[in-house]
Amino acid sequence: MTATDTGTTAPIIDAEEAERARRDKINRIAKWTLPSLVMALTLLAWHLYVTLNEIPHYVLPGPLLVGSSVVEDWSILWPAMLTTSRLTILALILAILGGVALAVAFTQSKWAEMSFFPYAVILQVTPVVAIAPLLQIYVESAFVAALLCAWIVAFFPILSNTTIGLKSADHNLQDLFSIYGATRWQRLRLLAAPSALPFFLGGLKIAGGLALIGAVVAEFVIGRAGTGLGLASTLLEASYRFNFGRLYAALILISAMGVAIFAVTSLISHLMLRKWHESALKRDA
Repeated sequence: MTATDTGTTAPIIDAEEAERARRDKINRIAKWTLPSLVMALTLLAWHLYVTLNEIPHYVLPGPLLVGSSVVEDWSILWPAMLTTSRLTILALILAILGGVALAVAFTQSKWAEMSFFPYAVILQVTPVVAIAPLLQIYVESAFVAALLCAWIVAFFPILSNTTIGLKSADHNLQDLFSIYGATRWQRLRLLAAPSALPFFLGGLKIAGGLALIGAVVAEFVIGRAGTGLGLASTLLEASYRFNFGRLYAALILISAMGVAIFAVTSLISHLMLRKWHESALKRDA
């Protein structure tokens, strides 16, 4: 390349980098402003619909009433939200521990997989609504019964995804490990576990939302007995009292918890995969 060619190419490269930086900046701004704009327009449309049509608050409360209910009933909503959060987090932790341990056992022993995997499927396909009343009968603590329900719902995605991931290691690398006489522990730690990590993190995103769903469903069923568990029980009680402001406030807080769980699990996935996995590597447009 001649000196003239070099001098011509440099401004082109600088212009491309500037254009790429400009697009990245626009995308970063749009990532936050567009959802915020949609939310603002939705709330405005909700408010106008309720106000202009004079909808009674016991039919559809407006966003202002719901917001005031969140503030006024915070002393009730906050402990309920803590209970639901504790249920969800504990269920997710137990699902991770049990699902990963069982997935390792399945990949290390065909006999273990053939013996126990069908029962894991049965737990997954059995509606938790049908299991919750039985657990309420046989388990003395309502919190533990609800925890078991949430765990059952969140358990299978971790188990299934991690099992698939542990079996997805490259066969050429497996042959290489065999040539060098690697032990089972070395294969698991150095080959199978890194291969399974993206699958596990994908299952974690699913399990996080399912843990919340399982906790809410369990609270609906078990909370009918007057145990007063978390946000779902608060929502149910508010519906009985026709307190629709508190009902919508509890519903919004449940949705906010789900969004927060997905955001946290997505952040964990990004941080663990961003430097090496194809799904998280940043590509030039």
